[in-house]
Amino acid sequence: MCCSQGVLSLVLPCSRDINLSSWCYYPAPCSSPKLSGGEKHQESQQSSRFNYYRAEPAAPDISDDELPHVIEIYDFPSDFRTEDLMRVFCSYQKKGFDIKWVDDTHALGVFSSPITARDALSTKHLMVKTRPLSQGTRASKAKARAYAEYLQPAKERPETSAVLARRLVIGALGVRSKQTPAQRDAERRKLQEAQERKRLENKQREDAWEGRD
Repeated sequence: MCCSQGVLSLVLPCSRDINLSSWCYYPAPCSSPKLSGGEKHQESQQSSRFNYYRAEPAAPDISDDELPHVIEIYDFPSDFRTEDLMRVFCSYQKKGFDIKWVDDTHALGVFSSPITARDALSTKHLMVKTRPLSQGTRASKAKARAYAEYLQPAKERPETSAVLARRLVIGALGVRSKQTPAQRDAERRKLQEAQERKRLENKQREDAWEGRD
């Protein structure tokens, strides 16, 4: 008999109707090396599957023909501001040039046409480097793809408004304006409203680009 009745009596009173052999302790068989190896193999497969799912998605594929008027500006000091980059590309501002930030050391340069963008790429600039958007970083490509509607070719800066031009001419010639005070007030209000609309449009574009509500 593999169990003593003395020990079992502490747990259960002895009884002739109970088969004591059924209460015996049978140690579990040792795990076989083959089984252990299988567990390791299974763990390895699970680990590989886990790493596969954690892999980063591929960078957006942007060809040279997509947004050809946009380039990536990079490798400039992290404390650079928009006005600093504008000064670097000041020769392009009259035809149309804009900056869209990606992070502290990367930005998108938006030109008026692919021709001016290629010209900027072929020119060596101080303090910054440039490259085609198709060769840019993952973040630059992703932001350009997500906000492509805000990367339309930059427009040439508008000429001085007719109101301001007329005032300059009248002031320079010393000619008295024939407009009535009411007409001048109406023109002034019209100019202020146009400036306010322009300011709001620019703010909405910037908020959309930065992801602000």
